[in-house]
Amino acid sequence: MEKYIINGGNKLYGSVKIQTAKNSVLPILAAAVLTDAKVKILNVPQITDVKNMVKILSCLGCNAVYEDSNIIIDSSSAHCYEIPSALAHELRSSVFLLGSVISRFHKAKIAYPGGCDIGLRPVDLHLTGLKRLGVQITEKNGYILCECDKLSGNEIMLDCPSVGATENIMLAAVKAEGTTVIKNAAREPEIEDLQKFLNCIGAKVSGAGSGTIIVEGVKTLGGCEFLPIPDRIEAGTFIIATAMCGGEVCAEGVCPENISSLIHKLRENGCKIHIKNDKIIIENHRRLISVKTIETQPYPGFPTDLQAQITALCCVCGGNSIVTENLFETRFKYVPELKKMGADITVIDRNAFVRGVDRLKGADLVAHDLRGGAALVLAALAAEGRSGVVDIYHIDRGYGSFEYKLRKLGADIVRVTV
Repeated sequence: MEKYIINGGNKLYGSVKIQTAKNSVLPILAAAVLTDAKVKILNVPQITDVKNMVKILSCLGCNAVYEDSNIIIDSSSAHCYEIPSALAHELRSSVFLLGSVISRFHKAKIAYPGGCDIGLRPVDLHLTGLKRLGVQITEKNGYILCECDKLSGNEIMLDCPSVGATENIMLAAVKAEGTTVIKNAAREPEIEDLQKFLNCIGAKVSGAGSGTIIVEGVKTLGGCEFLPIPDRIEAGTFIIATAMCGGEVCAEGVCPENISSLIHKLRENGCKIHIKNDKIIIENHRRLISVKTIETQPYPGFPTDLQAQITALCCVCGGNSIVTENLFETRFKYVPELKKMGADITVIDRNAFVRGVDRLKGADLVAHDLRGGAALVLAALAAEGRSGVVDIYHIDRGYGSFEYKLRKLGADIVRVTV
């Protein structure tokens, strides 16, 4: 088992290069199953979720190999329609493969996907959308079995703008007969990136970034070389870390407009933020003031994947904040760990009432999920004294070279085996 040992109190200075987006790369890797031509995904982050997705592709019969920081996928030899249960349990995004695999083989089998334990996150919307395209679905003994004679375009109205369901339906509809219209679609930047990739290999998809996406079915797809967008959540995490610890950091290779909701809140806190092209420079040399309310919402609202990190920041600001989690019902699992450090937080239903304290104290901490684990690292960096964070395999799911990047900025953090 590995853990982080962190000595808090250092300010952060320097620059950090932001990785490509985990939540963009994973559905793009799933989309590679749709074509027999080779695709090359550039600058792929070295994170556990990506490695698990590559293992799944290999189990399906695809030839997926690393070339430096790139991944080359040749799906021409794909022959298996069953996604291994062990890997599906490890990776929530394995569910994206349903749309791709059913499109390729007209059948698919997958165990209920895993990932972070942050709430129910049912796949009902995915399955309802696939049914509208002509897929027959059986749920039995923890598995989802899908079959169809053919896929036919249809109009699909999502009950809520689910990112995963939107992407899965897009993938299934690419080679369906006729036109598919997805209404109340998710608008996240990663949806737009998937559209760009699909069109790059010959699909006909339009409307991503709006509430209506139109997919005109095509018969064949080709190959391409593709660079996914920067990871807005990693960028936000390093920006919040600087706000908490103090100092001046430049996040390089970002899309500032994709995290405008965070930038707005940090300016309310009192941070100085400068934006220049694909760079965000954050500067803070004093205790920040609390933002009164923060509510997670679908894009372009405040992202749920930055909720834990912004709550950690609220813990050391002057004043009171209310953080409301509207998307996942158990995403406050990290709160008891922050309270070990002296944080003053009360959780009632989907609301965390945070009263800022002068300083957090180092403690032994447990990461329960990806973003909550990252928030604990940020809290430990800003705290007085030494902290230990265990179960950091959760953090490895989404952050590549996390401790190395933080050390380059001046943080005192090491990974040790225990």
